[in-house]
Amino acid sequence: MNLDDVVGADISKLKQISQLVRERIIQIVSMNGGHLSSNLGTVDLTLALYNVFDPRQDIIIWDTSHQCYTHKLLTGRWDEFATLRKFGGISGYTSLKESTLDRFGAGHAGTSIAAALGIEKALRLKNQRKNILVVIGDGALTNGEALESLNQLRTMDSKLKIILNDNGMSIAPNVGALSETFAKLRTIPAYVKFKQLVKKALEGSELGKNIEDELKRIREGMKHFISGPDFFESLGLKHIGPIDGHDLELMTAVFKRIKHYDYPVVVHVVTKKGKGYEPAEKDCVTFHNAPKFDPESGEPVRKQGYISYSEVFGETLLRLAQKDDRIFAITAAMPDGTGLKRFSQSLPNRFADLGITEQSCVTFAAGLSTMGFKPFVAIYSTFLQRAYDQIIHDVALQNLDVVFAIDRAGLVGEDGPTHHGLSDIALFRTIPKSIIFTPSNLFDLVCLLRTIVEKDIKGVIAIRYTKDYQRANFDELWTKSKIIKPFKWDIIRKGNGKIAILAVGSMVNQVEKLLSLDPTIVYIRCVKPLDEATMNFIIENHDLFVTIEEGFLNGGFGESVIAFMNKRDIKKPVLTLGVTEEFIPHGSREELLKLCKLDPEGIFEAVVSFLKKEVYAW
Repeated sequence: MNLDDVVGADISKLKQISQLVRERIIQIVSMNGGHLSSNLGTVDLTLALYNVFDPRQDIIIWDTSHQCYTHKLLTGRWDEFATLRKFGGISGYTSLKESTLDRFGAGHAGTSIAAALGIEKALRLKNQRKNILVVIGDGALTNGEALESLNQLRTMDSKLKIILNDNGMSIAPNVGALSETFAKLRTIPAYVKFKQLVKKALEGSELGKNIEDELKRIREGMKHFISGPDFFESLGLKHIGPIDGHDLELMTAVFKRIKHYDYPVVVHVVTKKGKGYEPAEKDCVTFHNAPKFDPESGEPVRKQGYISYSEVFGETLLRLAQKDDRIFAITAAMPDGTGLKRFSQSLPNRFADLGITEQSCVTFAAGLSTMGFKPFVAIYSTFLQRAYDQIIHDVALQNLDVVFAIDRAGLVGEDGPTHHGLSDIALFRTIPKSIIFTPSNLFDLVCLLRTIVEKDIKGVIAIRYTKDYQRANFDELWTKSKIIKPFKWDIIRKGNGKIAILAVGSMVNQVEKLLSLDPTIVYIRCVKPLDEATMNFIIENHDLFVTIEEGFLNGGFGESVIAFMNKRDIKKPVLTLGVTEEFIPHGSREELLKLCKLDPEGIFEAVVSFLKKEVYAW
């Protein structure tokens, strides 16, 4: 299956291809995991779009690109699709490295229109003309960058064609006035009926183009009268729709109509997440980024008795909030992913999902903090990068108290380089008076959260934890949890005094193979501030030091240890292990730890080599 089968094909053939594509997506995602709901929802949209606009000639950009599987299947990757999200295989997102037809790489929402404007400007400077299209979801359109770019279209004399894929969802249900506007437009019975009547009149009319144009003007006037001012047209953009995103005949007709438009246009297409696969239609949130599942039943394949850091965070915060009415939980379109779904249901007045607006989430939390609340901002590490200025300017600079629950810190696995959380230690280390906690297990996460709340620890607090599961029972974790000394490092093993291993958070679980070297092993629960008392004790009693962290070495914990020693003119060798200056591909967490030499074997080899080098140097 390829583009030649789709470009210019008749509707009956497109319908056959649609079924084949859906079957292929379900087959592979059931084995590999991946974004199922969003991709099933855009099969028909992609086929209709590529029937009219050949992506080999025109430029089509997929916002966020977690709905690009049909695009990949049609652009020379049908067989290779079996390697989706596997180590060394194709990515679950568009990637400039993977195909020339992946016109812009993305894994974060809201970037597409700005990128398209840049590409359009470049083509003009080269005196080249191409159709440039953007496919963007209604959830992504709540993102600030997308709205900023929409505002620039007329100013830049843009001719962009924007396909608004409206399924009422981003990951969780969309929120905000813009979402309500789309919902209203989709569901006003009078408007829907009026559209049908106009369509019927147009189809039966033989009076020529003048009457058709007149009817079109009447239709637009009626639309304005029935549904109020149009958001897009207020920005100077032609707005068509909403139209059925699963009606191949209607979509191809509309796309043919706009193909030669010499002005910017928004085509509002309504799709259904999970279309064609009943389990995904019924539960599009679970199947948004689906685990491996049984394609017959739709049941996820999971280890029994295992729970995630996200789930433990959400349950712990709910228990604490039931006793402390200062606690307020905030997320950016991720109540399920961050473990806050039950919190949102139990304490809806102290929960806010602000959509894909990470910057606003942080400043919103800052405002809460000025009024005496204790806000917890739960955002994936990779997405929190987008709000760095707000963390500094709106929270830290004003000495406000906000806790950042940094989910998916470190190597997240199959989602790959757009989603790895490798920068958060470096980002927060540069913020004056910030605090960085790194629990190594679920129990310690519960204890840290309890201690932060019950001891009322203040300031800019980051708690980073991995995308991982551990065998545990939450009620037992909660019952056994206790107040701890959060800034104190734990010496979990005393060695012969030769070498000390300083393992940050999750890396404590990777150092067991070093036991044959008889090292002292220190669990770094708090990256910042350094536990200077323990640090001095270790320096006084050891000759060599190794730091290990699941993050970029540049700006990381290892650098803070070296700076501490340099400041005191301590000249003892330090080996820093972490992720070097490169972007890490996708694969299982275990494969990526091995790739970065942060698995037990890789750490052992690096430490043995370090020991040999230093012994020889002496």
